[in-house]
Amino acid sequence: MKKLSARRRHPLAAVVVLLLALAATGGLYAAFAPADKAQADETAQSLAIDEGKKLYAVGCSSCHGTGGQGTSDGPSLVGVGAAAVDFQVGTGRMPLQQQGAQAPKKKVIYNQAQIDQLAAYVASLGAGPNIPTEKQVSPEGADIAKGGELFRTNCAQCHNFTGEGGALTHGKFAPSLEGVSPKHVYEAMQTGPQNMPSFPDTTMPEKSKKDIIAYLDAVNGEKTESPGGLKLGGLGPVSEGLFAWIFGLGALIAVAVWVAARTAKAKKS
Repeated sequence: MKKLSARRRHPLAAVVVLLLALAATGGLYAAFAPADKAQADETAQSLAIDEGKKLYAVGCSSCHGTGGQGTSDGPSLVGVGAAAVDFQVGTGRMPLQQQGAQAPKKKVIYNQAQIDQLAAYVASLGAGPNIPTEKQVSPEGADIAKGGELFRTNCAQCHNFTGEGGALTHGKFAPSLEGVSPKHVYEAMQTGPQNMPSFPDTTMPEKSKKDIIAYLDAVNGEKTESPGGLKLGGLGPVSEGLFAWIFGLGALIAVAVWVAARTAKAKKS
């Protein structure tokens, strides 16, 4: 009897064997490990695309087509990427209020979550530029002087050398960059909205874009001061010359008339 009781299995032996078997087949990991992060992200992305498709059907499909293929009233959105949607919708340019020479900036009608959903859906139609991260648009560590050089070379012809904006042909215009968020500046360089050429990373590296953003923040930021006083729209010698011509010459004419009147009056008396 003593020998038989020594051979009797421990009550937990079967549990240990089962756990070893599960570990060998990966079942233990599947039973106790958290849900796969990649799968969770994929599910969230699918939900965002589905919600974005619904928003697109209501607010965008009448101009851009039910599948983003484009119509006579709006271009194709296949391949424009999430960055183009975030810029156009995030600045209120889209949905378009009415057809015109170009879409002006106006009040944004979607919240950021909805914009992200629209961007996810349009991005699913074809690969394109992604929405930049905070690190990509941060001016921290950027070369402001280099950014000014790049801006004057590539952007000042339309936006003015301080980003004040300017008129173009046929009712079009380059908007002011004052108060524009760094993210939207970066996205505009990536996607080339309206009449603006695009500057992908192959043409203008990420570091150069950061330098330009830092320069714009330096000349048009909230803390920027103008040591020259009245900047006259930042348009340079054109506005200064016009100011001198109208007010300066006008003042000289007024003085000349006054002197002539006084002289004529003196001769009469």
